[in-house]
Amino acid sequence: MADKRVLKTPYYICYEELLEKNLQILDYVQKQSGAKIILALKGFAMWSTFGLVKKYLYGCTASGLYEAKLAKDEFGKEVHTYSPAFRDDEIKQIATISDHIVFNSPTQLLKYVQKVKEINPNIHISLRINPEVSSSPVDIYNPCAIHSRLGTTLKNFDEAVLPYIDGLNFHALCEQDVDALIDVLKAFEDKFSHYFKGLKYINFGGGHHITKKGYDVEKLIDVIKDFRQKYGVEVYLEPGEAVGWECGDLVSSVLDIVDNGMKIAILDTSAEAHMPDTLAMPYRAEVLDAEMPNIKKYTYKLAGNTCLAGDVMGDYSFDKPLDAGDRVVFKDQIHYTFVKNTTFNGIKLPSLVFKKKDGSCIVKEFGYNDYKERLS
Repeated sequence: MADKRVLKTPYYICYEELLEKNLQILDYVQKQSGAKIILALKGFAMWSTFGLVKKYLYGCTASGLYEAKLAKDEFGKEVHTYSPAFRDDEIKQIATISDHIVFNSPTQLLKYVQKVKEINPNIHISLRINPEVSSSPVDIYNPCAIHSRLGTTLKNFDEAVLPYIDGLNFHALCEQDVDALIDVLKAFEDKFSHYFKGLKYINFGGGHHITKKGYDVEKLIDVIKDFRQKYGVEVYLEPGEAVGWECGDLVSSVLDIVDNGMKIAILDTSAEAHMPDTLAMPYRAEVLDAEMPNIKKYTYKLAGNTCLAGDVMGDYSFDKPLDAGDRVVFKDQIHYTFVKNTTFNGIKLPSLVFKKKDGSCIVKEFGYNDYKERLS
């Protein structure tokens, strides 16, 4: 039965039908290549969708204790946990709930491996590798940038880890195609393949833009199959954005229109607090029924409702003038958005909406206490 409630802006809305299309593409890759795909919670952690997601994917990859607990509690399949550096006061919990633990450096691996094995004898041990090759578009998202802290370079590899490791991980991509993976994979093999003997798996990391239109899925399948056959290992991939890609929006409302040399629409959302990658990347979010400035008749600067001067989404043009109360819909705002939200300036967190195929909605709303309880 269709949900008749009127949703109060701002809210993120994820559409089950679109999410499932992404999952079906990922499942096709799994079935054709033999790879296992796990969800990167750092990119998409809407756990109300996990009943659907876990029908297709093997588990989750977590970036620390809290994500690992969420994976264990709400997903209930494989839990892979990585951190740039684990903490003494968390390692016991992480080892208890994780099926795989991924260390960033030989130092951390050798420090903790005996302890985690005592706590969980069945846990798989892996080391993250930095292949020192990447075509990531900007350094802020480049794990292989100069002086990166993420992963172990060949120079810093310590063969003392070899008796303990079940696998190796690398992560060098950011919303990229299979040709970028091939370049990274070549460097990874050239530098580290002599360490592959006896390993159970290699994890190709995330950043694979598998569900984007035009991605060469068949080529990816061939790359994975060739690698598995060549080295006799399992292959994991851990996409985040490929799961949440183009399956939902951020819906906002116009609160006021001001004029300072051009029309400025102040919205009840925020680039700084609710769409941080649009400022950090930076990139321009698409807006439903809008174009670049001056293409359509009415041009507005869309701006957030915080006191940060630069809390601006950009200039957009519309067929009709905007008025207070009008909806403005930012497209493709389900991955790497709500997982990064802040309550900066005390601005209200957008609600999370999961719209099912039958028209019903699962809605999570946030209020004053969500702001207050982060403070003291």
